[in-house]
Amino acid sequence: MSPIFDCRDESQLLAGMRHARQAIGRGDLIVMPTDTVYGVAADAFSPAAVQRLLDAKGRGRDQPPPVLIGTKETLSALAESVPEPVERLVEAFWPGGLTIVLPAQPSLVWDLGETLGTVAVRMPEGRVALELLAETGPLAVSSANLTGRAAAISALDAEKMLGESVAVYLDDGLSRDGIASTIVDATSLVRRDAEDATAVVRILRDGAVSREQLREVLGDLLEPEEQDGDS
Repeated sequence: MSPIFDCRDESQLLAGMRHARQAIGRGDLIVMPTDTVYGVAADAFSPAAVQRLLDAKGRGRDQPPPVLIGTKETLSALAESVPEPVERLVEAFWPGGLTIVLPAQPSLVWDLGETLGTVAVRMPEGRVALELLAETGPLAVSSANLTGRAAAISALDAEKMLGESVAVYLDDGLSRDGIASTIVDATSLVRRDAEDATAVVRILRDGAVSREQLREVLGDLLEPEEQDGDS
């Protein structure tokens, strides 16, 4: 069986973090706690590890995983451009439950799947997640569950679904609220023409950050509710 480390115990935390770093370095998968739900993580820059993540969840390459980062500044290294409205979102909601989709930095050598040239990025809250990301760098992370099943809110939930496809499980108790991150698409703010005044931020998935909270930061740049898609 793959080991489960209780990160609420300082000695187990140190051992678990060491094993998790080693697993990521080998291209294996780990399960880690975040402020939303538990995530299954892989080295974002290892195509084989990312494919292993997709296989473990039963997902295709048409459902590429988001990337978690440990600092706000890392966003500019992963995204082609960070428009001023996105900077406002980052200041308001990171670390926290908001995932932002932007055009990816063209120079990046990675393969997250069929991303259409974009990357979905989030900086999570939580000591375990941020300390791990500080040591590993960006991680491809998706909710720790089989596709079609509810997202895991504990390490044991994740272990029941993912089993030995994951090398290390980091347990930090029940997720704080068990609500997945809100995902917004801000690609049009980068890709718009100079004369295009219709560029807006679209909500792709409702989650931990409410529409009202986004509206307070973005104002009219948030696409009206009746136009949102159901993705």
